Amino acid sequence: MSLTASCPPPAAPSVTRQTDVTGVILAGGEGRRMGGLDKGLQPLHGQALARHCATRLAPQVAVLALNANRHLDQYAAWGWPVWPDARVQAASPASRPSAPESRSSEPPPRHDGPLAGLLTALSHAATPLVQVAACDTPLFPHDLVATLHRALHEAEADIALPCTRDADGRTWQHPTFALLRTALCPSLQAYLAAGDRQMMRWLASHRHVQVELPHDAFRNFNTLADLQAYADRT
Repeated sequence: MSLTASCPPPAAPSVTRQTDVTGVILAGGEGRRMGGLDKGLQPLHGQALARHCATRLAPQVAVLALNANRHLDQYAAWGWPVWPDARVQAASPASRPSAPESRSSEPPPRHDGPLAGLLTALSHAATPLVQVAACDTPLFPHDLVATLHRALHEAEADIALPCTRDADGRTWQHPTFALLRTALCPSLQAYLAAGDRQMMRWLASHRHVQVELPHDAFRNFNTLADLQAYADRT
């Protein structure tokens, strides 16, 4: 069931660790706009982007892990578990729309987008909730999890989704920073098995609440030029 709530005002800051949440840094992408580089390992002020994100998220959650598909030893050296993308079993022809027969037995590509990382997080987590964070967005709020956690329970939702407003008043949603109930794992497994990959479509199909947060906190670095320009200014 879809529920799109209006964005509530930002919650008061809190640094309370949420003991029912597993945090997962999504660093499993191909880094196409960085020329195929492993984005999570690119340095900012002498530290890898994914590690900036991990050290910011770790105090907010009970357990932290990293979702990565390359350079696993480098990620593991930071001391947190590393979870490569889960394999998605394709749906049988009888349970999905007709498609060319030759595709039914093909394994999915190793890089299957952020939903594959999300499925990995949901399938590994031993807590009722999962908080994901994109590895290229290291400035997210220190009270992100507490804020989303409160909104999710107040709205009796399955997903809490950050949204922001830019200087022109446009609203942006940030699905790679969603807080989700781990029980959604079978739904996502079925969605991916059917061949769907649009993250917002799947999130919006569940009861969710949008939470407005500061726009600048979700600045991401898509290219090396973006990263260098920010490093030069700070």
